[in-house]
Amino acid sequence: MIQRCTSSSPDEILQSFANLDHRRASRTGFPEAVFGQGKTPLQIHAILDSMAQNVNQLTDADKSASIASTAIIATRIDSEIYEQVKSIGPLKNGVMMYHETARIISVQANNVSNDASDVSTQQSVVVACAGTTDLPVAEEAAVTLSLSGVPVTRVYDCGVAGLHRIISALPKLRDPNVGCVIVCAGMDGALPSVVGGLVDVPVVAIPTSVGYGMSLGGMSALLTMLNSCSPGVGVVNVDNGFGGAVWAMKCLRSKQK
Repeated sequence: MIQRCTSSSPDEILQSFANLDHRRASRTGFPEAVFGQGKTPLQIHAILDSMAQNVNQLTDADKSASIASTAIIATRIDSEIYEQVKSIGPLKNGVMMYHETARIISVQANNVSNDASDVSTQQSVVVACAGTTDLPVAEEAAVTLSLSGVPVTRVYDCGVAGLHRIISALPKLRDPNVGCVIVCAGMDGALPSVVGGLVDVPVVAIPTSVGYGMSLGGMSALLTMLNSCSPGVGVVNVDNGFGGAVWAMKCLRSKQK
C-alpha cells in the first residue's frame, strides 16, 4: 500500500542538512540510499547513524520480509572520505563496512542479524562488465544487490573485442535461476546488445564513462545502448550501478507477484 506523504510522515529533518525518507522502502521496495559525493564526512556519518537507528526500530516482520528493507548504503565514497568518516568514531546504532572497489559504505544495524535473507525473490542476477576499468560501476551494482539479499554471479572482463569470453559465460547467463542480467560497458557500449541477443530475461544496460576522447564521458556508450537492436534492453544513466541494481530487483519482484 502506498502511503500518503503528509506533514506527519515519519521523515526526519536531520540538523538542517538532510530530510530522511524513512518510509521509502514501504513505498518502493528499497530504502533511501545516501549519495555520498559532495557530502561532508560529518554529514555522511550522521545520516548513516540515523538510518541505522530507524532500521533498529523496524518490527521483526518487516525485517524478515525482505533484507532489502534493512539495507543501509552510501554510494560514491572514495577511500579518503571513508577514512575521514571512520575517524569520527563508531556509529551508535550500527557497524560500518567499506566496499572499496564499489565505493560503498554499508551499515549493519545493531538489531539486524547476519543471516538475514531476502524471501521476496528466489532468483539471482548476473552482473557483467566489458572491461576491468568498468569494475567500480559493476561492483556498485553487485554489492547493492548482495546487501539486499539477492544472489549475484559476476562475469567480468568479457567485452566484445574477444567474443569468445562472453560466449564461454553463456551457461552462467542462461542459468534457469537467473532473472535479470546487468551489463556495464564503456567505449562503444556494444556488450549489452550482444547479451540481449543471447538471453531470454531482461537486460539492464549501464553505460560507463570509460574510454578515449570521443567516448564523451560515457555519452557514446549511452547512445549505443539506447539504439540497441536487441529488444528487451533497458538503459540507466552513465555510471549508475546503484540504479541498475534497484531496477534489476524490481524486475525480480514483479515476477513473484
